[in-house]
Amino acid sequence: MTARPANAHQAKLLKLLRDGGPNSRAQLGDQVDLSRSKLAVEVDRLLETGLVVADGLAASRGGRRSHNIRLAPNLRFLGVDIGATSIDVAVTNAELEILGHITQPMEVREGPVAVFEQVLAMAAKLRASGLAEGFDGAGIGVPGPVRFPEGVPVAPPIMPGWDGFPVREALSQELGCPVMVDNDVNLMAMGEQHAGVARTVNDFLCVKIGTGIGCGIVVGGEVYRGTTGSAGDIGHIQAVPDGRPCACGNRGCLEAHFSGAALARDALEAAQQGHSAELAARLEAGGGLSAVDVAAAAAAGDATALDLIREGGNHSGKVIAGLVSFFNPGLVVIGGGVTGLGHTLLAAIRTQVYRQSLPLATGNLPIVLGELGPTAGVIGAARLISDHLFSPA
Repeated sequence: MTARPANAHQAKLLKLLRDGGPNSRAQLGDQVDLSRSKLAVEVDRLLETGLVVADGLAASRGGRRSHNIRLAPNLRFLGVDIGATSIDVAVTNAELEILGHITQPMEVREGPVAVFEQVLAMAAKLRASGLAEGFDGAGIGVPGPVRFPEGVPVAPPIMPGWDGFPVREALSQELGCPVMVDNDVNLMAMGEQHAGVARTVNDFLCVKIGTGIGCGIVVGGEVYRGTTGSAGDIGHIQAVPDGRPCACGNRGCLEAHFSGAALARDALEAAQQGHSAELAARLEAGGGLSAVDVAAAAAAGDATALDLIREGGNHSGKVIAGLVSFFNPGLVVIGGGVTGLGHTLLAAIRTQVYRQSLPLATGNLPIVLGELGPTAGVIGAARLISDHLFSPA
């Protein structure tokens, strides 16, 4: 993809076609503040760039039928969501529909060189399957703070060896296309906003509870990243005064008391101390425990597993309640690997938020699980790069 929109009007038209699919000139004219003649000029210029193509005649609205236009069907975006323990890579078309998706286990602690070798191998596999001759752009999510303008991780607590690594520059050279990098929870929020539960909401929080905990903040339809890119790092808000030590160096952080890693640790302790026969059996069978084991034990009615989930939900809910009182969002989305704990977790979070936040903030506040699961991040990554490429150069 070499062409870029020449002005804000063309950029808006491209994003309307991305988010709404093929549309007629007449219907696009209803959504942009342009005269019919000016709209025709901008659409014709976009057609000349090859970013959009004609797509047959639109349904009649009376009088002469308008022509449909759509984004070029050969445009391809690569979405990469690097988690603490896995990598998801997907190819999308220009409307951000997933054409192919691969997931692989991978520890982010192995460092950027090993992780990106895996990412490039997965991208090559998708390309070889015939889904894309090449990529017009790539969006990358990483599980830590990112200095957004440079696409560089900054002191990420669970990513040793990544501090200052030039992710955007390195991958752009390898992939041969523009690359944008962001925190993974921001991309989850963008994915849910584009194709998930937050489609109709402009102001919302998206809380990701996985190996770590983070929060995507969307204000007026745009991700809020803060001055240095660390907005939403709620895993390091103190949840328990003088509590457990955290990887960040402080004590009592939410992440130290409830995350995938903390839950696995507490489950192991409960199994070893004889508090849960179900968890002990799973430990013996698998040699270790994870949040998945806790979810399965809870589904089997194990009281200890249910208590662990409720306690974690209570800690999370207290922190989220503070965010709700401060931000007054229209929606709270809970996503990430630990959402396999389901409605027991959600009920505990809701109870704390509705109990502790003011009724004015919670009276009409839905707190829901995300709809997209592991595809939220890769859709958000594709959305990130398309936002960049569909903006004037």
